[in-house]
This record gives sequence, C-alpha cells and structure tokens, in this order.
Amino acid sequence: MTRLTARVQKVRDELEQLLDDDDDMADLYLSRKLAGASSPVSGSGAPNWFPASPTIGSKISRASRASAATIHGDENDVEELEMLLEAYFMQIDGTLNKLSTLREYIDDTEDYINIQLDNHRNQLIQLELFLSSGTVCLSIYSLVAGAFGMNIPYTWNDDHGYVFKWVVILTGITCASLFVLIISYARHKGLVGS
Repeated sequence: MTRLTARVQKVRDELEQLLDDDDDMADLYLSRKLAGASSPVSGSGAPNWFPASPTIGSKISRASRASAATIHGDENDVEELEMLLEAYFMQIDGTLNKLSTLREYIDDTEDYINIQLDNHRNQLIQLELFLSSGTVCLSIYSLVAGAFGMNIPYTWNDDHGYVFKWVVILTGITCASLFVLIISYARHKGLVGS
C-alpha cells in the first residue's frame, strides 16, 4: 500500500510539474513537430529536422526550441495537450485520494482491532484475578482441613469427634467470605468490571 501510494504520488508530482512548465508542454506537442519536420525552412527545399530529431534537438537550448515552436504554430494549440494531461492528472489525483482514504480506513481498522485486543486482554486479567483469589482461599481451606485431618493422636480428639466437622465448616465459611471480600475490594478499586 505504501509503495503503491508512493508511485502514484510520484506520477502525480511529475504530471503537475509537466503541466506547470510551458517549455516542456511545447516540446510534448508532437503534431507541431511533425508539421514542422515536413515543411521546409527556406526556399532551398531542405526539410527542418531539428524539432523532431532527438539528437540535434537535445543540443539546442530551451529558448531556441521554444522560439522555433512559436514560429510554426500558435501558443494556444497546446491546450489540447494540456486538456489531455489534465484529464490524466485528475484521474491520478482521484486515485491518490482513494488510496489516502483506504489508508485511513486501514489505520482505523488497526486501531479498532487493537482496542478489541486490549478489551480481551483486560478480560483475561480479570479472570486471572478471580482464579488467583479463589486459589488463595482454597489453599487456606485445604491447609486447615489438612492440619486437622491428620492421624495424629490429640488428647482433645478422644471425646470431641464433631470438632473436626465444625472446624472444616467454619474454615469454609471464612474462606468464602475472604473470596467475596477480595472481589468486592477489586470492584471498588475498579480492577474488575461490574
């Protein structure tokens, strides 16, 4: 896209420069050169080759070529060439405008995709926060349940077997409350969406 835009811009600049230079426009009017090449310079009958010959014409200065062109025709007859080149210039300019619009559309699409990716990244971070806080709460619960569930003989375990059940239930309620507290704190700070 960038290379194509650069090429179209280069062609547009060249056409604009060509349209602004009257000497180049007079040199490009090939019908006048053809008419000048077939007409004699003087009564001797020798044809006038210098406007059409590229080797001889390149050695003549711009001023002499422009004066030779005005001898053989009117200045206004290059208007046909100007109109033709202006039509091409308008087409190239339109193509450049379309490429610029397409480039802006591509940039807007890239920005939209980056916004969508940021949104998905934020959702993944929120999910990671949920999972991490849940893992911390479950680790605390399994630590307490594992400590009290070992087969170590306790003196208080002889007649009080129901204590293990209540310790596990109270630890579960405490861990669930801790999880809710962590999530509400994250919502309060704006880390998690509502």
